[in-house]
Amino acid sequence: MKKLLSIVLAVVMTAVLFAGCGAAKTVKFGVGVYSYYEAGTNATEEAEGTGEVVSTAAAVMLDADGKIVKCVIDTVDYTAHWTLAGEDITYENDEDIKTKYELGTNYGMAAYGNDVNGDGKVLEWNEQIDAFCSVVEGKTIDEVKALVVDGYQGNEEVMNAGCTIGIADYVKALEKAVANVQDSGATANDTLKLAFVSTDEGKGATEEADGSVELEVTIVGAAVNADGKVSAMVTDAVQAAFGFNTVGAATYDAAAEIKTKLEKGDSYNMAAYGTDLNGDGKVLEWYDQAAAFNAECLGKTASEISALVVDGYGVESLQTAGCTIGISDMVKAAVKAATVA
Repeated sequence: MKKLLSIVLAVVMTAVLFAGCGAAKTVKFGVGVYSYYEAGTNATEEAEGTGEVVSTAAAVMLDADGKIVKCVIDTVDYTAHWTLAGEDITYENDEDIKTKYELGTNYGMAAYGNDVNGDGKVLEWNEQIDAFCSVVEGKTIDEVKALVVDGYQGNEEVMNAGCTIGIADYVKALEKAVANVQDSGATANDTLKLAFVSTDEGKGATEEADGSVELEVTIVGAAVNADGKVSAMVTDAVQAAFGFNTVGAATYDAAAEIKTKLEKGDSYNMAAYGTDLNGDGKVLEWYDQAAAFNAECLGKTASEISALVVDGYGVESLQTAGCTIGISDMVKAAVKAATVA
C-alpha cells in the first residue's frame, strides 16, 4: 500500500512539475526612440533645399536578470525638400515614407555598401540589423554598450556576424528601450514586432512667416502570442519640423533635441490645450491617452484592433477610457505591429 501511495505521489509530482515547465515566464517589455536632425542645405538654382531627420526605434524583451531576450530595431531616415522660392515639397503618398527595414533590398546597401570586414560581401540593411539583434540577445545593456568601438562601429563580434554598419544609434535606442521596460503579459515565445506610420505636410514661406515641412512618425512596439493576440504594446510618436524662408535658406535648428511625445510627458500640454471630446470635463495628457489605447489593444488580434477606429477617432470604450485624440495612425501602426506573417 505504501509502495502504491509512493508511486501515485511520484506521478502527481511529475505532472505538477511538467505543468509548471509548460507555463512560460513573462518578460519585461519596452520601447525606446532615439532621433536627431542633420544640418540643412540651402536651395540653389541647381538643387532643392533639404533637411534630414533620423529616428531609430527599438523594442525589447528583458528577462529577470536584465538580459535581452529579444529585440527588434528599425529606422526612418526622412529628408524634407523645398525650392529656391520657398515652396514646400512633400510626399504625394505618405505610404511612400518607408523605414529602412521596409525598404529591404530597395535600400541598396548590398549593391553600394563597403565591405568593411573584408569577407567579400555586404549584407542589406535589414540583414545587418537582424545580425546585430542576434548578437545583443542574451546580453545586458552594459554588455551591449561595450560592443561599440571608436564611438560608432561594432566590435569584432558584431562585424563577424555581418553587421558592418555603424551601430551607435541602435545602441542608444536600445538603451532607452531597456530603461523604459515594464512588467508585461508577454513571454519569450511571443513574436516581437515594431511598426512605423509616417506622414508629412508642408506650407510655403511668405514674407510674414517661414515655410515648413513637418513630419510625424507614429511608432508601435508589440508582442504577439501564438493566437495572434497582442500581449504587450507601447505606442509613441515623434514630430520633426524643418523651416525655410522665401529665398530657400534653411532656418530650422539642427542642434535641437527631439523628444518623443512620451518623453515630453506633461510638457506636451495636451491636458491644457486639448479638446474635451467625450464630455467628461477633462482632457488627459498624451501619454495617458496612449496608455488607454495600448490597454484597449491587449488581447486583440490585428483585425480586432482595426475595428477600434471610427471616423478617425476611437470607439466608445476608448473614448470612455479617456483616449479622445485621433487614432487613425496609431491604429495603422498597431495593426502592422500585430500582424505576424
